[in-house]
Amino acid sequence: MKLAAIDIGSNAARLQISRVLHNDSLVSFKRIEYVRFPLRLGHDVFNFGTLTPESEARTTKLMQVYKLLMELHEVEDYMACATSAIRESSNGHEVAKRIEALTGIKINIIDGRKEAELINDVVVHALDDKQYLHIDVGGGSTELNLYENRQKINSKSFKIGSVRLLEGKETKGAWKKIEDWVEENVESSREITAVGTGGNISKLFNLASKTADSETTQTEIERIRNYIAGFSLDERINKLRLNADRADVIVPAADIYISVMKWAGAEKIIVPDLGLKDGIIQLVYSQLGRRKSH
Repeated sequence: MKLAAIDIGSNAARLQISRVLHNDSLVSFKRIEYVRFPLRLGHDVFNFGTLTPESEARTTKLMQVYKLLMELHEVEDYMACATSAIRESSNGHEVAKRIEALTGIKINIIDGRKEAELINDVVVHALDDKQYLHIDVGGGSTELNLYENRQKINSKSFKIGSVRLLEGKETKGAWKKIEDWVEENVESSREITAVGTGGNISKLFNLASKTADSETTQTEIERIRNYIAGFSLDERINKLRLNADRADVIVPAADIYISVMKWAGAEKIIVPDLGLKDGIIQLVYSQLGRRKSH
């Protein structure tokens, strides 16, 4: 059986198709198709408050492509979720309805809490009983989740993200709000490890020296950030071989991860290869199971 997730973010829209694997009573998901396209919806929304007809047309075309790919893979079920750009757009709900009418793909516009919850459901498997601060930086928002003994004890969504920073459109006082939240919720007397999810931290991690398979340090992330920042946008694309839509947002994104880690006193960061799309796949699987059991 194959399931799919569509994640429409502020920077890019992703399609992931996974096969459900059964090993005795253990269920796991193997990624068999992954497509990412840089729609940059956040550029419209954070500057003008609305999605332009051009962005709507491109998103519609992309959903048609994703639908064809799902049909070719004979996907049994899927879910499409849109995050901060579409949810903050004054015409987001109307655009989603028009796209559904043209493509048949229903777009669920989820809030920051639901977004954090879906990511949490998969990230928790990568943790042990220690104290962790999960940092998920998207194009338009940053989700922070605090864990202890594999239990989420607090979470908060902030209107600050890589595209929003790039456009100079972060909400007033957003940095201070994050710092205050970290100070209020993280026990400074105890060791804490950061957990990073999102495309930018994955790229930074790939370039960094590792202390373990999925672990590196705050110092190393900062070193890579400064290294990338030393190149022009053109050099980042041609010399460092970064995608154009990654090259301009990776430094602002790094600044969020590094700042949060410093405020929390987290020296180490774990970067599991997981994200919203994996949480969506897991939700689709559980909903399908419930429907079949009735």
